Amino acid sequence: MKSDEIKKGVHRTPHRALLYGTGMSNKQIDKRFIGIASSFSDLVPGHAGMREIERQIEKGIHSGGGQSFIFGVPAICDGIAMGHSGMKYSLPSRDLIADCVESVAAAHQLDGLVLLTNCDKITPGMLMAALRLDIPCVVVTVGPMLEGKCRHQSLTMVRGTFEAIAKYTSGQIDKKIFEEMEMNSCPGAGACQGLYTANTMACLSEVMGMSLPGCASSSAVSAKTKRIAFDSGLIINELVERDIRPSQIITRDSVRNAIIVDLALGGSTNSILHLLAISNEAGIDISLDDFEELSFKIPQIIKLDPSSTMTMTDLENAGGIPAVLKTMFGKVPEMTDTVGVSGLKISEIIKDVWCDNEVIRPLDNPITSNPGLAVLYGNLAKDGAVVKISGVDKDCLEFKGRARVFNSEEDSMIAINTDKIVPGDVVVIRYEGPKGGPGMREMLAPTSSIVGKGLGKEVALITDGRFSGGTRGLCIGHIAPEAANGGLIGLVEEGDEIYINIEKRELTLLVSEEEIERRRQNFKPIEPKASKGYLKKYSQTVSPANKGAVNNGR
Repeated sequence: MKSDEIKKGVHRTPHRALLYGTGMSNKQIDKRFIGIASSFSDLVPGHAGMREIERQIEKGIHSGGGQSFIFGVPAICDGIAMGHSGMKYSLPSRDLIADCVESVAAAHQLDGLVLLTNCDKITPGMLMAALRLDIPCVVVTVGPMLEGKCRHQSLTMVRGTFEAIAKYTSGQIDKKIFEEMEMNSCPGAGACQGLYTANTMACLSEVMGMSLPGCASSSAVSAKTKRIAFDSGLIINELVERDIRPSQIITRDSVRNAIIVDLALGGSTNSILHLLAISNEAGIDISLDDFEELSFKIPQIIKLDPSSTMTMTDLENAGGIPAVLKTMFGKVPEMTDTVGVSGLKISEIIKDVWCDNEVIRPLDNPITSNPGLAVLYGNLAKDGAVVKISGVDKDCLEFKGRARVFNSEEDSMIAINTDKIVPGDVVVIRYEGPKGGPGMREMLAPTSSIVGKGLGKEVALITDGRFSGGTRGLCIGHIAPEAANGGLIGLVEEGDEIYINIEKRELTLLVSEEEIERRRQNFKPIEPKASKGYLKKYSQTVSPANKGAVNNGR
């Protein structure tokens, strides 16, 4: 066992003494050392219920003959960090989490890990660490929270808060209803209810095989999640015994399967960043070209909040990810019969799985022939940009409008909230990319305000930042190169015409090459926004969005 390095032989007497100091007995010292990387936090609703899940994982590990050790991992709630300077830390925390898990597991020579996670950047960060360490690992995503209720209206975090703000300030609802919606939108522990980033990454972790079947959509407060946690603790012992490592599970084939399901679900645009970063850690050749290629082949077969009123509860009741796989496997030639930590291939997982085809549509009767996500190119996005097609009204797939230019999210919010943005505008928010932000903030507040004001079909928003999985409307992010790296978005001027054609995958600034060159000669980027601390270090080493915004100096 790997842990023999710290517990075998006379020269490891000091190490054993320290382990005994934790309360271990000499009967436990020879067992497999299994870490539980727990992202429990009272600050994050998606993680607030993890203490119970930790216990279930412990029980499973001990029942399977292992010795468990819980250690903590940072967790940021994107919803609480949203709309202010705190969001700058969200994406960078993904790489920080990977560093933390790697450091603890490697320093203590753990034999295996159960990665207890749920929210947006924690899941991909843990997957990145699993690949760096390449020791046996199982991911347990705790699951979504239940929907909120207000006067018989079903609420999610986005509909009940961000969009409610615009409705209240525009007089569509009164203060009493507004306060009730605020109080009831998030009724308990779990990831926010829609197919936002947290739940998207849980689904993709299950597709790739790093979680047990059924894990992704199981409610955070359900007995089913507790059983999955126990079973994950049991199975990690078997994975250690057989030396089944993440590099054998996360392969080019399994990542491609995840991309296919992501497109079919219409997941968060952040998933593209994370799958690129995970592939980078695995040394797998995956790029935006894979998303682009597959996007022309995969229709959308389910539509969840924020693009519809259905939530993760509906996906769970329809059969969850196993039912999605059953709907697609064998019918999409690009899908491969990969194997996961359960020891089962996809073809085995989907046997006898029930699927509600009213929720998860068959491939021959999809919601739309378009995929849920797409990559756009053009002079404004030479290296690519990303759009969540599932959140765009079909009447807005082609759009031409006037540029309204802002160098920060805060400046755009002032204009939106004071009704300076009107139909036909294209809101351009720049210097919010991985380097320029730094940290590539999510623009949920501007997009929600635009939708809440009834402008969702009449105003577009483009940015070198990114969007929450809760975003809907004509919103294009991840524009690369970003403004801070000399991208054309930095040269856009007020009133310029911008053309968007999603079906043709085009994003173009309608300005002559001569004028662009003139502007480039006079271009002066704004001063760096971070002058100290972690964000300064991050901005100096982060890769572009089209490379996954990985903090590796490349």
